[in-house]
Amino acid sequence: MNHQKSSELFAKAKDVIPGGVNSPVRAFKSVGLDPLFIERAQGSKIFDADGNSYIDYVGSWGPMIMGHCHPKIVEAIQKAAASGASFGAPTAREIELAEMVSQAYPNIEKVRMVSSGTEATMSAIRLARGFTGRDKILKFDGCYHGHADSLLVKAGSGAATFGVPTSLGVPADFAKYTLTAAYNDLEETRKMVADNKGEIACIILEPVAGNMGCVAPRPGFLEGLRELCTAEGILLVIDEVMTGFRVAYGGAQERFGVRGDLVCLGKIIGGGLPVGAFGGRRDIMDCLSPEGGVYQAGTLSGNPLAMSAGIAALQLLREEGFYELIEQKSSYLAAGLVDAAGSAPFKTCLQRVGGMFCTYFTEGPVYSFADAAKSDTAAFSRFFALMLDQGINLAPSQFEAGFMSSAHSQEDLDRTIEAAAKAFKAL
Repeated sequence: MNHQKSSELFAKAKDVIPGGVNSPVRAFKSVGLDPLFIERAQGSKIFDADGNSYIDYVGSWGPMIMGHCHPKIVEAIQKAAASGASFGAPTAREIELAEMVSQAYPNIEKVRMVSSGTEATMSAIRLARGFTGRDKILKFDGCYHGHADSLLVKAGSGAATFGVPTSLGVPADFAKYTLTAAYNDLEETRKMVADNKGEIACIILEPVAGNMGCVAPRPGFLEGLRELCTAEGILLVIDEVMTGFRVAYGGAQERFGVRGDLVCLGKIIGGGLPVGAFGGRRDIMDCLSPEGGVYQAGTLSGNPLAMSAGIAALQLLREEGFYELIEQKSSYLAAGLVDAAGSAPFKTCLQRVGGMFCTYFTEGPVYSFADAAKSDTAAFSRFFALMLDQGINLAPSQFEAGFMSSAHSQEDLDRTIEAAAKAFKAL
């Protein structure tokens, strides 16, 4: 495929935008290509500046679960825009969407709308610290919760080692309050909690890790965290920015039967517009300003366009059989990709939870970031380029999940499987 216009736009962008992109993964650096510049999207497809079309499994990193430009969501946005794009004041739509979220998540008794997933997790952590009076938090290696300072951290080799920043600009004195354990390792987590007894405000995790591919919790892991947090007075913060309303209407907490004290949401609840939310137990949420002493604010929080799009999106997701359809499509694609990988000259491993999936270029199973890091990223980069050349748009990183939508047709799935078989053989 010809990508000349995209390459020209990328060169132009680098003069005025750091790295030529407004979010690092978009730069395609990990796959050694210039990024696509997208002009429009419809249903299961995106169209680039050169006029090429692609079957899209990125879906704006998850929220386009009904496909791009669903007519009911477009209509909701257009109608809302005609009344005003932003007020900086309350609207009835905020109440309606909050009630829909609470109905889907019984443990969310109150919810605060924000404008991004990063803002949701950052605010939830501040709230957890304010509620518990403790300073430290514990996260898991390979789980991404946005780019707030306290979350751009990895831990040393021992439980007593302070965290160190993984980004310039994060003070070491600040980072030392973040502990990191291996995902799916309950015993290591228990030891860290014991070594920092009475000091940890919250444990935060993705219930299905979508930023090291697609890693499901091992049986007992979420349950063990819930028991540990309850016993130690630690708040369990479940980051469902990616999994919320995707792996089930009630998210991963419905799917796996474990509830957090605080929950972070995003992406889908705005129908694809910039939005996030955090919510949880009434006594915790009442610590937020203006009722309590934990400050959080945002002019665009509860934006009327995002609220209107989110209401329309959740109404569509409540239609009977929606998640069964996503499950069927995802299962069919996964089985086809496994068969196609049979011709590869090396081991691969496909993992899937609902409408999220990832093909790892390593022998599985993958339970943690250390497992995922064994992947042959050079082989993935070649596979990515071969798929892109055949009109299949995957996430440009071995460590990102792919996403299914209800708009993907049987023809789309079969074309994808056929392209994968050719790509694996070409490797």
